[in-house]
Amino acid sequence: MAVARSFLSTLVGSFSQGAADNPTVAMEEAAFRHHGLDVRYINCEVAPEDLGDAVRGARAMGWVGFNCSMPHKVAVIEHLDGLGESAAIMGAVNCAVRQGDTFIGENTDGKGFLTSLVSVVDPAGKRVVMFGAGGAARAIAVELALAKVAAITVVNRGRERGQTLVDLLNQRTEAKADLVVWEGDYAVPEGTDIVVNATSIGLYPDLDARLALDISTLRPGMVVADVIANPPKPRLIRDAEARGCQAITGRGMLVNQGVIGIKYWTGVDVDPDVMQAELARIFDT
Repeated sequence: MAVARSFLSTLVGSFSQGAADNPTVAMEEAAFRHHGLDVRYINCEVAPEDLGDAVRGARAMGWVGFNCSMPHKVAVIEHLDGLGESAAIMGAVNCAVRQGDTFIGENTDGKGFLTSLVSVVDPAGKRVVMFGAGGAARAIAVELALAKVAAITVVNRGRERGQTLVDLLNQRTEAKADLVVWEGDYAVPEGTDIVVNATSIGLYPDLDARLALDISTLRPGMVVADVIANPPKPRLIRDAEARGCQAITGRGMLVNQGVIGIKYWTGVDVDPDVMQAELARIFDT
């Protein structure tokens, strides 16, 4: 007797610029195959002026959710129907989840980052320097504050955006935050425990792009983390390792936020090792 089957896959995906450099589609589809899930991840190049059309298209095609990456993590909010608790605090979304006829914005970036960080160091009571004040930076800073870091210095070229993030942290969390407007090579202050690059500097194909940072102020024992997953070891990570720092690449953050996103969309707890292995195969590392 023939067994009926469906030829209609569940759809999720991503909207970003620079989509060709984002390996999320490969690692998530590896997880779907491993767990026998009939889900397809569609990686889309979407310009800012087309973001609203992209979200409306996802609604029309019945997508159960999507990721948003640069430069859409803040702009997408106006196209959604509501925000989860953490996304509302951060004012940034990287994961939209269908609930009935609505799309609710969540943020898995910060949670994914924190999962990687706590495998190396307990952030409670630590002093953090973070480069950037965009969507990923907002997510990471809020999660660090909720994890009870003592202080966060936001280093950003634009005063307005940087101050907005600092004010958010000071007003809505217990962490003490301050802003440094980024001019010239930044010297990491004595007493800093954790340094985070939450910018796109060093992202493929600009493999040798470097932060305007005085490398000599990276000291042995510091934890230096980068959000960039492609290439596997951006220049900041290579510099940090050469200086005797504990380095955390963006790969762990990418995998961890992927696990959380798939749980939102499918209800399934996927194996992160499957996604790690796929990334290792792709990058031959």
